[in-house]
Amino acid sequence: MRVALMNEFSQASKNALILRALEKSAAKYHVEWFNTGMRTDNDQPVLNYIHLGIQAFVLLNTGTVDFVITGCGSGQGACMSLNSYPGVNCGYITDTSDAYLFTQINNGNAVALPFAKDFGWAAELKLEDIFDKLFSCEGGGGYPVEMRDIQSKNGTVFNQVKDVLCKEPVDILKALDPEMVRTALEGEWFCSCFQKYAKPGSLTAYVKEIIAEKPDDPALPGTDGHDGSKN
Repeated sequence: MRVALMNEFSQASKNALILRALEKSAAKYHVEWFNTGMRTDNDQPVLNYIHLGIQAFVLLNTGTVDFVITGCGSGQGACMSLNSYPGVNCGYITDTSDAYLFTQINNGNAVALPFAKDFGWAAELKLEDIFDKLFSCEGGGGYPVEMRDIQSKNGTVFNQVKDVLCKEPVDILKALDPEMVRTALEGEWFCSCFQKYAKPGSLTAYVKEIIAEKPDDPALPGTDGHDGSKN
């Protein structure tokens, strides 16, 4: 399982703390992780929760990663942004029961957490418990178990409805403000993850065109082309 962690500007200073919790959980369940958003307050480009939605849309719809972990101050903006796109089903997670019920009932592929609201002392312990619930068992098991079939059917119908309401992936990016899209996709850490695992297809080809348009910049400090724990 490949997971992308992405932080926006308002919570960039907490990236290291969040990442430590993710690393501990990922090591237990053989999860490979990538840190594709902002890591400090001084990083460029500066990303907001709207940019995070674009990143998640591209990474999930190209098969680059299987799951996205993100958030903002309240977690609400990031959740709304990600859920704007087809192929992205994001849950709003505040505790371990949210995490477990989301994986078992909704079986989505992204979560948004509040990284400022109710985020105090020992927050990293709460995060690790949440990540454990997300990774410790296969999604879609149902809760209660006897409701699994109907919950799975509802999930399929939900995805079909979302596909009807949304444009084709490439058309979505073309319809958005080009500068906003470039800002979301030009970061070295995002590009490293995308270039390594994106599956061939029209969306991958189009994103590669966007990435190729940006000027050559020196690698950001700490860029190593692969952030994840080894399976």
